[in-house]
Amino acid sequence: MSDPVLRWTDSREIAEALLEAHPEVDPRAIRFTDLHKWVCALDGFEDEPHRSNEKILEAIQMAWIDEV
Repeated sequence: MSDPVLRWTDSREIAEALLEAHPEVDPRAIRFTDLHKWVCALDGFEDEPHRSNEKILEAIQMAWIDEV
């Protein structure tokens, strides 16, 4: 089965994937530049890199914190 397609608006699903990909990372201490790079590198991520913004990255970060 293939990975689901992820887009910037899928903050909860992205957070779950980031937790799996980077279990050693404290999401409260991540820089948005690193977060952006890691989201774009996720398997199944198919959105345009330039479509993110601070609000979207913050939503992903908060969802990741909730997952931890």
